[in-house]
Amino acid sequence: MPTVGVKRDLLFKALGRTYTDEEFDELCFEFGLELDEITSEKEIISREQGDSKASGASDIILYKIDVPANRYDLLCLEGLVRGLQVFKNKLEAPRYRRVSPISGEPQKLIITKATAAVRPHAVAAVLRNITFTQERYDSFIELQEKLHQNICRKRSLVAIGTHDLDTISGPFTYTAKPPGDICFKPLNQTKEYTATQLMSLYKTDSHLRHYLHIIEDKPVYPVIYDSNGIVLSMPPIINGDHSKISLKTKNVFIECTATDVTKAKIVLDMMVTMFSEYLFVSSSPYSESTEKIAQLLTRMCLRSQATGVGDEIEVEIPPTRSDVIHACDIMEDAAIAYGFNNITRTTPRTYTVANQFPLNKLTELLRQDLAAAGFTEALNFALCSQEDIADKLGKKISETKAAHISNPKTAEFQVARTTLLPGLLKTIAANRKMPLPLKLFEISDVVLKDETKGRHVGASNSRRFCAVYYNKSPGFEVIHGLLDRTMQLLEVQPACGEGYHIQAADDSTFFPGRCAEIFVRGKSVGRLGVLHPDVINRFELTMPCSALEMDIEPFL
Repeated sequence: MPTVGVKRDLLFKALGRTYTDEEFDELCFEFGLELDEITSEKEIISREQGDSKASGASDIILYKIDVPANRYDLLCLEGLVRGLQVFKNKLEAPRYRRVSPISGEPQKLIITKATAAVRPHAVAAVLRNITFTQERYDSFIELQEKLHQNICRKRSLVAIGTHDLDTISGPFTYTAKPPGDICFKPLNQTKEYTATQLMSLYKTDSHLRHYLHIIEDKPVYPVIYDSNGIVLSMPPIINGDHSKISLKTKNVFIECTATDVTKAKIVLDMMVTMFSEYLFVSSSPYSESTEKIAQLLTRMCLRSQATGVGDEIEVEIPPTRSDVIHACDIMEDAAIAYGFNNITRTTPRTYTVANQFPLNKLTELLRQDLAAAGFTEALNFALCSQEDIADKLGKKISETKAAHISNPKTAEFQVARTTLLPGLLKTIAANRKMPLPLKLFEISDVVLKDETKGRHVGASNSRRFCAVYYNKSPGFEVIHGLLDRTMQLLEVQPACGEGYHIQAADDSTFFPGRCAEIFVRGKSVGRLGVLHPDVINRFELTMPCSALEMDIEPFL
């Protein structure tokens, strides 16, 4: 869930009253939000960078509020206040409308065919007669960044550009050119650069370097010009300095370029509607609903009225509520407005009996008995490094059927694990000072590439059971005994054919001649054995270790 940080005093001023922390926390809960943290800029810097860095930082109280990921209209102070005021019946649900300029023709954004090769879609709007204060300006810029990180997927789907309309002239042209043919002075720079030079310049920029990959390999770069050939922006990287907005800006030209036109329209709607309250307009439309449910929906910024046809209600979905895509979304808002705590507890009309998912039930039963056998349960991360599941186990990454994480944030979380063994070995390494022997087990999912799941998924989960024994001697007999006990619990007899048996096998993870494959009803379900000394050393262990890993899904 995205987190919105707002200054408490500004928030209360906009709401028209002061709340205690407990009162505001309760209000957020009623509205379907969560007050995550009460802090300050100074406290945040002190916690993350140390007290020395925090000297001089602001002590103004900040509320950190968690909002649903699909409620883009709550990502700024303006939208949050508007939503709460309507919810509390202190403000009428707004109705948004497009207004033609008093003088002159509407502005035009012309899209050329050249953009199809790189970023084919663009939409635009103008906010006229807006009045900025420092707080409003900061919120305007912050909303752009919140949208960029959320629905825009770090500018890969949509990029927002805002410009002072009074410094440029339409019609505007959105086109694409070779990088060497694009030349302009970018935002906050003192000279002109070609697009090629800009890409080199921003490779060391802590903020913009994260977006360069979106277009740097393209033969042409997107660019927006005004009628005089002035560059407004080179999306999704940087705006031009000529049209930058300031506190004195009265008319804002907003352009959104995109690879997804639906999301571009949503983003443009958010930018326009969130700050429309700061525009000077001559009138505001008014309507009033009469029925209870319609009133509740109107409190949630969904203008509603009874149609007079049975129980039918007509609901008007504003451009701020892109999250409403089905009737159930409307019912959810009605329930929030009514108050979940006010819903009377009743016996359901339909009688059903819930059952535990069979795989989870088997897992829980095994956990209890494995713990009773003297093994301690561990729970490790589902993500790990490529090295953990390949090099350290003496295997090649191409042989592992691993699902890779795109652009991993850390080397520790590069792939979804294909085996539980590395996690248990790392747990032992972190607890080497504990008394021997160390006997650990884990029953969790691994993820393997699976072409039968289709191209949109391409992988499947598999529930595995893994156990390790770490001591001065390998203890293969302990692991073998645990296998026998597990099969006894699963009611599988030791026999070839319809029972289970083990058979010698070769595996680079295990010591030669000390590895066996487990067969159940003629099908291989796992392996056990003494780990290879190289594997033990790679996990920074110093003593012998035996391990067992098997798939438990065949036993359902």
